[in-house]
Amino acid sequence: MNQDIIDLYDEYTHGPLDRRVFLARLAQLVGGTAAALALVPILEANQARAALVSSNDPRLGTGRITYPAATGDVKAYLARPKGAEKLPAVIVIHENRGLNAHIEDVTRRVALEGFLTLGPDLLSPTGGTPANEDTAREMIGKLDGKQTVQNLVAAIAFLAKHAQGNGKVGAIGFCWGGGMVGDLAVNAPDLDAAVVYYGRQPQAAEVPKIQAPLLLHYAGLDTRINEGIPAFEDALKKTNKKYTLHIYESANHAFNNDTSEARYNKPAAEQAWARTIAFLKEHLQA
Repeated sequence: MNQDIIDLYDEYTHGPLDRRVFLARLAQLVGGTAAALALVPILEANQARAALVSSNDPRLGTGRITYPAATGDVKAYLARPKGAEKLPAVIVIHENRGLNAHIEDVTRRVALEGFLTLGPDLLSPTGGTPANEDTAREMIGKLDGKQTVQNLVAAIAFLAKHAQGNGKVGAIGFCWGGGMVGDLAVNAPDLDAAVVYYGRQPQAAEVPKIQAPLLLHYAGLDTRINEGIPAFEDALKKTNKKYTLHIYESANHAFNNDTSEARYNKPAAEQAWARTIAFLKEHLQA
């Protein structure tokens, strides 16, 4: 697919771009309104494709819970392998679409690898994730950033004391959630491991506060996010932080999201996933 189309869609999903303006610009790129409307379903995530691991998978125990946090109880999706005890824990932080079917599926995927896994709904303070993705993005944009980070800090405390946890907690986040992983690492010295998928980087001045080892996945074609890499990596090096950075040259932003036909990159996603699970096991298993 034409890279200009992908870039326009990223601008629409991550910036203050009205849907009518997006459709008008898309129509200019593809030769008309009809062609633009036909292309939109390919660009947008299809949640019907989300269940790589069934919600009824007999290997897993899953459920919807709440945990106490800065803004009150936060809704979350919890998954773990059945019969296992004292597991390392992982927080899965959603994209700017909220805790949708895809992120719940990712939470189950992580759990199947041997983790007690929590997917918080960070839109809980405003009622929870809505069905409409555009509405969810608008709601994400109105969240209080500091309170949201504290809600994630509370998730660490919840999992660290969980009866089925081993006391260690890591975090993995995608897109907006990747940026939140960076903020969490800055604000939570007790975070044991952090994995970022194509998320914005913390400010260089905040990097000295990071204690957790970092695994950073970026897409080679993601110019918007990648602009911040040089300053971030320079700060990591100057402060002797433990990190590993990978750039997947042929991949677009959101390359891990297999519900997005236009941007999913199977080779990059599989390589990044294998690296992620190995990293989490290295730093979280007792």
